[in-house]
Amino acid sequence: VQLQASGGGLVQAGGSLRLSCAASEFISNYHIGWFRQAPGKEREFVAAVSWSGGSTHYADSVKGRFTIFRDNAKNTVYLQMNDLKPEDTAVYYCAASTTYYTGNYLPGAKYWGRGTQVTVSS
Repeated sequence: VQLQASGGGLVQAGGSLRLSCAASEFISNYHIGWFRQAPGKEREFVAAVSWSGGSTHYADSVKGRFTIFRDNAKNTVYLQMNDLKPEDTAVYYCAASTTYYTGNYLPGAKYWGRGTQVTVSS
């Protein structure tokens, strides 16, 4: 499956963005996660949604501000980001996996989209 992440941009602190992860085929076959990587830092988990949408999980740093949801009919997963902070600045990637969690979310995810840049100004 090919993934295409989009929706990034420049926003002021406190603002909102909605990222989209569009899949080339049946996204309902996969658990989907969002990850991010800031300059000079390791890539980190942000949020995950199970294939059915019945389970969602978030990093503590985004809990209560970000929401992940999916529309399998549109082969798309979204990340709604509210109350953005400068520390949310990063390149955001979506990933697809048939495994949801084994100590880490979407371990060994085989499919990754090209990142979309999110920049939050203070």
